[in-house]
This record gives sequence, structure tokens and C-alpha cells, in this order.
Amino acid sequence: MRTAALAALAAGAACHGDHEPPHLAMERTGAVTALTGSKPNVHLISPLPNGEWRLPSGDYANTRFSPLAQINTTNVQNLHVLTTASTGVPHGHEGGPLVVNNVMYVVTPFPNNLIAIDLHKPSGAIKFIYQPHPDPRAVGIACCDVVNRGASYADGKIIYNLLDAETVAVDANTGAEVWRTRVGNIDIGETTTMAALVVKDKVLVGSSGGELGVRGWMAALDVATGKEVWRAYATGPDADVLIGSEFHAFYPKDQAPNQGVTTWAGEQWKLGGANPWGWVSYDPELNLVYYGTGNPGVWNPDLRPGDNKWSCAIIARNPDNGHAVWATQLVPHDHHDYDEIMENVLVDMDWPTSDGKVDKQRKLLLHPGRTGFMYVMDRRTGEILSAEKYVESTNWARRYDLKTGLPDEDVTKHTGSGKIVEDICPSSTGAKDFTPSAFSPLTGLLYIPAHNTCMNYEGIEANYIAGTPYLGADVKMYPGPGGFQGELVAWDPVAARKVWSVREDKLPVYSGVLATGGNVVFYGTMDGFFRALDARTGTMLFQFHAGSGIVGNPITYQGPDGKQYVAVYAGVGGWMGAVASPDVSADDPYAALGVVGAMKDLKKVTGLGDTLYVFGL
Repeated sequence: MRTAALAALAAGAACHGDHEPPHLAMERTGAVTALTGSKPNVHLISPLPNGEWRLPSGDYANTRFSPLAQINTTNVQNLHVLTTASTGVPHGHEGGPLVVNNVMYVVTPFPNNLIAIDLHKPSGAIKFIYQPHPDPRAVGIACCDVVNRGASYADGKIIYNLLDAETVAVDANTGAEVWRTRVGNIDIGETTTMAALVVKDKVLVGSSGGELGVRGWMAALDVATGKEVWRAYATGPDADVLIGSEFHAFYPKDQAPNQGVTTWAGEQWKLGGANPWGWVSYDPELNLVYYGTGNPGVWNPDLRPGDNKWSCAIIARNPDNGHAVWATQLVPHDHHDYDEIMENVLVDMDWPTSDGKVDKQRKLLLHPGRTGFMYVMDRRTGEILSAEKYVESTNWARRYDLKTGLPDEDVTKHTGSGKIVEDICPSSTGAKDFTPSAFSPLTGLLYIPAHNTCMNYEGIEANYIAGTPYLGADVKMYPGPGGFQGELVAWDPVAARKVWSVREDKLPVYSGVLATGGNVVFYGTMDGFFRALDARTGTMLFQFHAGSGIVGNPITYQGPDGKQYVAVYAGVGGWMGAVASPDVSADDPYAALGVVGAMKDLKKVTGLGDTLYVFGL
């Protein structure tokens, strides 16, 4: 790591332009639970990050909103790079750093080192580097790059997952390993790439490996000891899924017992996928955690007749015991690899009722699906309140029937053995992927990093061998119609419409989004531009060209000098960024599970990277 380049992390800049508005001035003492200037119909359900960034998405509600406002629409054009630092690992940097007690914590892709940087030190000194040395066999098993999506801070520990299906807790002050728990088995293809989330005294960890026949699970570990407390599978009998007397699904289609078995042929559920490798949200009032599950295994739908529960579903659980409270399957018998592991943003908003009245402060769950539909759900019950297309090219389904919770699918887009189905939109990478949206209570808008990518899809035979790819499909992707392939979409969840968008001609938007109290939205592009937009209008206010494509998630924090900073990784990779690797040929459109056809130009505009950038005024 370039230690000399870290000096400005602590030193900051001498001049910081306009001061933040008094009503948004933040101190480090206490969480922010109310925000002057919020839309009157918006209620926050979880404390916001208050000058720090302790959780993967900043808060439990997954808003990725910070009230910090020193950097705002009037001065963001004056941002400049204060420092850069190399992690030394040129692979996909999909997560974001944490900032706790004036220390920045960076988790690298495999080998998953934890780098702690003391922001107090004038020299920007490294506080410690923890090296866990995970099993190198995991590198050849992981589906889509050797990524890590971040860590959580709790109880004096930095807690995160290793690629080889282990979870570690590291003393945040000393760098000493506190505990280490093996949660999966790489010999059967299980890896862990998601950002662990600490809820009360539990660490929530979900599996990856849907492309290797891994049966998905969510596990809870004791935050003090690392001991496993409960494990809930995504397929199998109700006892394994932790469905019991507390479970009350909203739709009849989801209410029958043991659907984790009965909606599969034979024992295919044992290879059923549905891995929850994305994001977890938590509602402290309802005491429920929410997460989505991935695609069913195998990709060829003819090899797994039935609805294949609980793949492509949103699940609500009691974090204390793991018991399911409700589940809603969004895509039965998935034909297109539409994982629904995307973020679930929790917010209370006034909601119009069918009789023209307003349901005050409806408890909402906002889920921008890989399917191309923006789902707004009642997070108490799992009812779908609205489902509209946020990417216009979406054509696999026409609409959702809100009474049944089922999509009105175009059967001509159904895939299967022995046929090539063309022009399916979105592609398997989705209208968006794991990269998280941001919600601003100041505008009431959700900012979605979107794709406009389509595909041809052919189901083929597949044979299961533990720890090896179990796909059953040949896929070729390509840019969708309209002359663009990426789009940052500002979406009004109540009106169910796009308010504004910024399009990218050649590449998808594949970074996370950050919204701030300064009415600024930050995100990155795959060709390496880091951008700041006016959250109200979408007007571009600032951009900087980084040394590699950005697939990470920007954060903001208050330094020990009381000034606001913004940090982001630049290191292209992941599934759609695989083309940047010298090991992947840009000449084979079917390579990297089909993304090369859509991303062949990536090598021309960026290369691999490993850099942390910190910006200030």
C-alpha cells in the first residue's frame, strides 16, 4: 500500500468553501433519527449514519443516505482528490470502506485483507493490516470474480466474510482476530461474498454459489463468540426453511406448507440455489430482517419443473430465532436467472389507497428488481403495492397482477431445452444487479443504478458435480434498444414513475449510489468516471476520471477536523466487469456467462485497478 499517499486522509484540505446549512449541521454524538427538510410524507425508520459509516449501507434501512451537507450543490464542483491508496489487489472492488472512531477500514477482494487507516495521524498512518489467509482454492470456485461487498462494525469489532465461506471478527483497535467461524464448504461450491450485517447480537451471513448447485441459506452467528445460532435454508421442508406458526404469507400462492419441496421435481431442491448473496435490511420497530434470494439451480428451467420456492423471493424473518414471518416469490419458475438479491430499502411514506384516500405512513419496502420492475411492498405483510418497469426495454413480462402477486409473462420469452430464445430484456445481469440504490428523504426519490442489456438464451443439459459449474444454459448478451446501456434513474416510489435519468451510451451503471444532505447524489461508471449530480434535477455538477472502472459503493464521513469527505473504490471487476481481466477474451460473446457480448468494449476504456480515492473541498 502506498503509505506516503495516505497523508491527506488525516490532513484534509485547507479551505472548504461554503458551510453546511445550520439545520443539517451534524456532530459525532448520537444518531440522526429525524431530518429537517425531509419531505413531509417521508419518515425514517432507522438512525442515519452520523459522520461515520459503520454498516455496509450506512443504516439498517439500506437508504445509503448521509445527512452530511458541507458538500452541497453550490460547492461540489470544487471537489478534488485529497489522496489515493492502493489495496494491492487488482480485482473487482464492489464494497465500500467503513469509518468508525476516526479510523477507516478497507476490506480487499481475495485474500480479504483488512486495512485500518488512522485518520488522526498527520501522516495518514496504517493502524494495522489483518491478513486472514483464506483457502486459495476458493479463487477457482467463486462464480464471478473474487469480490467482497464490505463489513460491519459492532461491539468493538470489524466483522466480515472471507471468500472461502468463513466469517471473521477483528478487534477494531488492535487488529487481533477475535473469532473465526466456518459457515460453508467450498468443496461443494459455497462461498461468501456478501456484506455481513450485525443486528442486535447476531451476525447475519448469506451464501453464494447458485451457479454451482449450492442450496442457499442465511445463518446467524453470535456477535461475541461467532457461534452459529440459527440457519434458515431457502429450499427444502418448512422445518429447514424455518417456516412455522409465525409464518403468514400474503398471497395464496405462497401459503401452502412445505413448498420448498413440493414446488420442485424429486430432490432437485437439494441443488436448488436461491442463495441470498446480496443485502440485508432491518426494521427495529417490527424486529424483522428482510433479504432477497437468488436464482434457482439449474439455469435451464426444463430441468427443474415447478415454481421452485423459495428462489427469486423476498423473505422477512425474526432475527432472534430466524423464523420466517412472510415470504413473497416475485418470479415463479425463473426462466432468465433473475436473482432478487437486490437491496430492500425501508421507509415509511403516505400511500394512496384505491378509494382515493391516503394511508398515512405505510410501512414500505422498496425493491428495484433484477427483473426490471420496481416493486413497492408492504413490509408488514409482503403485499405488492405497485410494480412498474423502471427500464422501458423490459419485455419478459407485461405487468404484475397485484391481486395475485404474479407476473403477466410473455410466454414467447420462456426459455428451455433445444431452443434459442432471442431478444429477452433484461439480460441475466438484470435491469440492475447487486449495486445498491440510494434513497433521499429530502426528495423522496430512489436513485437506481440501471442497465439496458438484453440477451439470447438457450437451455442445455447440465450434470451436477460438487464444486463445479452447474449452469445448463448458453447465453449471449448485448446492449438493449435506444442507443444506451446504462442509466441512473431517479424514481418516485409513490407516483411509480421516473422523475429524471442520466444515461450512459456504452456501458451499464454498475456502482452503488450515495445520497447526501447537501442534495447531492454520487455514483461511478464502468469507464472510471466518479460523478456528482443534483439530487433534484439530475444536473451533473462534478466528475473525475479515476484510473479504473468503478463498481464500488461511495460513502461519506466527517473527518477528525470536522470536515466532510467522500470515499470510493476504483477497481473494475465482478460479473459485468470480467471483460477487463486479461484472462477473459473479448472475442467470445458467450464468455463470462454471456456478458462479453455486451461488454466487449470495456477493455478499450479501462483496466483493472485497486485504488481508494478520497475527495474533499
